[in-house]
Parts: sequence; C-alpha cells; structure tokens
Amino acid sequence: MAGAKLVAGNWKMHGTSADLCEIEAIAEAARALNGRVEVALCVPATLIHRASEAFPGFPIGAQDIHMAEKGAHTGDLCAAMLHDAGAVLTIVGHSERRDAHREDDSCVRAKAEAALRSELRVILCVGESDAERGSGRAVEVVCGQLDASLPGGEAAAGAVPDRLAVAYEPIWAIGTGKIPTTGDIAEMHRALRQRLLAAFGEAGRQVRILYGGSVKPANAVEIFAIPDVGGALVGGASLKAADFLPIVEAAAR
Repeated sequence: MAGAKLVAGNWKMHGTSADLCEIEAIAEAARALNGRVEVALCVPATLIHRASEAFPGFPIGAQDIHMAEKGAHTGDLCAAMLHDAGAVLTIVGHSERRDAHREDDSCVRAKAEAALRSELRVILCVGESDAERGSGRAVEVVCGQLDASLPGGEAAAGAVPDRLAVAYEPIWAIGTGKIPTTGDIAEMHRALRQRLLAAFGEAGRQVRILYGGSVKPANAVEIFAIPDVGGALVGGASLKAADFLPIVEAAAR
C-alpha cells in the first residue's frame, strides 16, 4: 500500500502480554479504515509471536534485526527468527540504536539488506542531533546518513517502493515535546526525496518518508499536510490506542 500513508508505532522497551488489549483496539480500528491508512506496530521481541497470532493480518514488526543469517551473536535476532515469530517488518537505524549500540551507517545498511533479502519490510531511520541542527548542517548530515544507509544491489531490487520506507526523526525531538517547524520538516523531506530519486530513479518517488519525533494528536493533521510526508513513526503516543488512533485518523484525512 505504497500510496497510502503509513503510521507505525514503535513501542521501544514497553509492553507485556497485559498490553495486548491495546494492540487489539488498534488492529480493529485499522481494519475499519479499509486501506485508507496503513497501520503497523513494532513491539518488543517478546510480544511479536503473541501479537501476530492473536491479530492475524495486522502488521506486527520488530525494532531491530541482525545482519547475519545465524551465528554466535548472543541476544540478537536474525530475519528467519523474526519471520518465525510472525513479524512482517522491522525498524533499522533508529537513533537509539545508532547511539547506545554504536551502529554506524554501514551496519544499518547491512541490516536493511538482510531484512529485504528475507522479504521483511524495512523502516530505515535517519535524523540529526540538536547540535547539528543548530550548526545549520541538518540537511547535510541527514542526507549523508541516508546515502550511506540505503540498501543497494540485489537486496533493494524489487523492494522499492513497497517494502522500504524512510523515517526522518530529528533526535532532539524524540520524546521531548519539541518539534521542527513545518518549513523545516518540508525542507528535510524534500531533500530526502531528491536523494531517493538519485538512488532509485522514479521508484524513489513512491518511497514513503515518515516523520517521527513528538507526533501527537494535536499536531498530526498539520504534519501530514506537509508535502512528501508519507506517514509517521510514533513512539510514546503509540502505546495506548486512545492516544494513537487520533493520529491514525488524522492520516486518513
């Protein structure tokens, strides 16, 4: 559904079986939209199997993937394991992984390629720090991240645009309540679109570019109206259906 906006929730390190009721409410509301908006939830690994079994047909994703097919990688999960658990997509390159786990662009690219080779869909994250924004280098930094992180070769062939989305998340806006101006968001999404066109030709025009970073019901309509914003990657507001569904409804407008 590359033509529809994609609103994906990232539950991060939140959620137990007691929260399946929230997924149920979100899945039921998503079905009622009849494809006008695509909705997905990237939940903790411990919930992937339970959620995918309980709500078949609703896209459940992972928050990370290892680039290897298998091996001595304690605590990591490969594509086959995620498929087996019921995941249909994964996030790669989230700023919290890039920072806390020291993942660089080459690592993110390898993870994206591993996921696409295994027919998982990918949300590839890029974003700048407060200092980089303040120095006037935000567009340069984020476009550089994208260029170096984009999957290439056979992994990308046939995956664009249906199985690849890009999420622009200014690091300084994640969970802070701060948000760039609509002009800043438009500038960044326009620049990212140009890089996608350079990488993939006309297919790059259809890759959805999501915005993430303090997306709330109060600002969702304004954000979704910005050119080239193809959806949202939502953190804390995706944990509760009552907070998340108004964002989904804003995308449906």
